[in-house]
Amino acid sequence: MTWIEADGALEREFTFGSFTEAFGFMMRVAFIAEDLDHHPEWTNVYDRVTIRLTTHDAGRTVTERDRTMAERIDALVP
Repeated sequence: MTWIEADGALEREFTFGSFTEAFGFMMRVAFIAEDLDHHPEWTNVYDRVTIRLTTHDAGRTVTERDRTMAERIDALVP
């Protein structure tokens, strides 16, 4: 699955084999967010993580910061 650009954001859902795998993925994304100083909107329901990336201080629109973060997140999953 790829990122979908809609309503001023990039969105993607990730599915894992268990809650533990999903939570571990979220922890790895958290380190990326801190490194880039760009924090996602996200939800987790058991084995699924949905991420929404938007740049709030640019008027809630997609910027290069969002695209860079999406690429870094993609590198975490096969």
